[in-house]
Amino acid sequence: MTKVNIGLLGAGHLGKIHLKCIREVEELHLVGFHDPNKEISSVVEKEFGLKRYDSIDQLIDACDVLDIVTPTVNHFECAESALKASKHVFIEKPVSSTPAEAQKLMEYAKEANVKVQVGHVERFNPAFVAVQDQINEPMFIETHRLAQFNPRGTDVPVVLDLMIHDIDIILNSVNSGLRKISASGAAVVSDTPDIANARLEFDNGCVANLTASRLSLKNMRKSRFFQKNAYISVDFLTKESEVVSLTDVDIENVDPLAMVLELGEGKGAKEIHFKKPTTKDTNAIVEELRSFALAIINDTEPPVSLYDGYQALKVAHQIVEKMKH
Repeated sequence: MTKVNIGLLGAGHLGKIHLKCIREVEELHLVGFHDPNKEISSVVEKEFGLKRYDSIDQLIDACDVLDIVTPTVNHFECAESALKASKHVFIEKPVSSTPAEAQKLMEYAKEANVKVQVGHVERFNPAFVAVQDQINEPMFIETHRLAQFNPRGTDVPVVLDLMIHDIDIILNSVNSGLRKISASGAAVVSDTPDIANARLEFDNGCVANLTASRLSLKNMRKSRFFQKNAYISVDFLTKESEVVSLTDVDIENVDPLAMVLELGEGKGAKEIHFKKPTTKDTNAIVEELRSFALAIINDTEPPVSLYDGYQALKVAHQIVEKMKH
């Protein structure tokens, strides 16, 4: 079997999760890791029995793919080094600190003729995967992503930490240009907004309303998609989804046990169908890493491209800007 040699950069909380997940992907071979923090490096070296590289350059030399799980501020320079060495790159979201940096990375990736995937992990959430092909021209979308306070994410506004997941899902689900952005937010305990609400209006008439908070008493990660004759709900936290669909029925000959919605004088009736799709019990990080390995092996486009990461980041930054006015 073809295996791709992968090296991990950044062995903090999420980095350790990546190390465990990489080992579950048979198409990947983990060559080792680098983290500038000596204490963290010693612990990880012992715990995982892994080779520790003393510098980024040594790690880049030893692998085909660099998995970047560093703080966002370091994403650009780390990815730049790997791309200039013609290595494939998997990079956690947000792809970089600014859209301008992401654009530069796209240029480097094109020059090097290598593949880059961005870690928008919710695309691989089994609840979303189960209904993705049924989301068809949604006209209204509502998302709530609420988290209990954790000082780990407060170096960036909640939009770049949490809401960006939903921005990516929405941009991937609505096949239309973005026409208008409205947003408001408040910094409660951090220096940047902890609570944010945004409204995205698309050229085709679709409207998306997004709410994100990192000061919630309970965690919630829900999205609802409303489209012609259907309502689809995705719970990214419980990994469950639900599809409610409507079909035209003849009120005279309808099954007496069916749930029917009468539309009024001369407008007919619709039957209501409830469906709870079966969701596979998969680990989304394992799935995204496997999908990238396969994109490299089969020379196909990664499912979450560098351009996708750039688009989500660009919209997130526009939302942050709108909140200042």
